[in-house]
Amino acid sequence: MRLELQLFAVPFRKVSKTRGRKRRTHYKISENTTTTCPKCGATVKPHRVCKECGTYKGKEIIKQEDAA
Repeated sequence: MRLELQLFAVPFRKVSKTRGRKRRTHYKISENTTTTCPKCGATVKPHRVCKECGTYKGKEIIKQEDAA
């Protein structure tokens, strides 16, 4: 009869609070990036169609009806 043991990697010592917090200092939430639409100047998320004028990369994707 043979026992099969599985050995897992276990840290030799406990990671201190300071060391763990030092490692986590780079886990930050960054502000969402926005760009300006070259046609109308509205703020738009990158790589998306402008909601104001309906253009993307200089081409009209969504037809906008003028309210005036």
